[in-house]
Amino acid sequence: MDIVVIHALNALLYASVLFLIAGGLSLIYGVMRIVNLAHGNLYAFGAYVSAWVVGLLVARAPEGASPSTVLLLLLLPAGAVAAAAFGALLEPTLLRPFYKRAEEYQLLVTFGLLMIIDDVIRWLWGPYPLSASVLFENFGSLGIGDAIYPTYNFLVIAVGALAAVFLWAFIYKTRFGVVLRATSQNMRMSSALGVNVNRVYVQAFTLGCLMAGLGGAIIVPSQSAVLGMGVDALILSFIVVVVGGLGSLEGALLGALIVGVVREAGIAWFPEIELAVLYLIAAAVLLIRPAGLFGRA
Repeated sequence: MDIVVIHALNALLYASVLFLIAGGLSLIYGVMRIVNLAHGNLYAFGAYVSAWVVGLLVARAPEGASPSTVLLLLLLPAGAVAAAAFGALLEPTLLRPFYKRAEEYQLLVTFGLLMIIDDVIRWLWGPYPLSASVLFENFGSLGIGDAIYPTYNFLVIAVGALAAVFLWAFIYKTRFGVVLRATSQNMRMSSALGVNVNRVYVQAFTLGCLMAGLGGAIIVPSQSAVLGMGVDALILSFIVVVVGGLGSLEGALLGALIVGVVREAGIAWFPEIELAVLYLIAAAVLLIRPAGLFGRA
């Protein structure tokens, strides 16, 4: 029974991080109709910035002393803020000129951004992993029956749940959410009614990048920031949005839960074909419902 609880918590942990990445990807596509292939590396950028900031604080602490856990938690979202600022700069300068071009141009420019961000990360922090494990260690562990589970993981699950609630309330219960949904459904009509579409686009893109950066920021205390982590995250987030439906936040949440549960079950019972099962599920959804579970044709 203890093992079942541990596996369930791990599935929720994985789903929480995946929702942050895939939710941001779906939000950007839902509003702007652009598939951002650089999204995974914005997640990696957030992880590196948070690990770097926490590492600076730890390095400057007096010898033998550990920085306050509260202070470390306050600094952890620095990666999310940095990713959001990066996104706010990218959208009007590099992406906006391609909105009226064919989709192939959009894919090429975002793929180019993926490579550029990867090189920027390598140039700034080198090829070596960065870690913020001191925060993970400060939280300690919790006993679940005969098993021990890291307490920090509960914080990651809580952040994922709060992000889902916040996004739902932000999009469906605020005036900006109404404008956002109107722009996503009919950009020209919204513009004719006085909506500043360019401002909505940059705000939506910034929010999507913030979510990706937050995913990287909260996971880096338990997993080091390494080169290539953005590509891995992008592939898995595409599986999530294929299952849930590209452009649907509800689909991103359900898809993240499905992928989290299936991946944890695969790690536990059939690790040799763990990733293959995820791809098979995505292929089955595409065959039965090409737009995804919550997507629209």
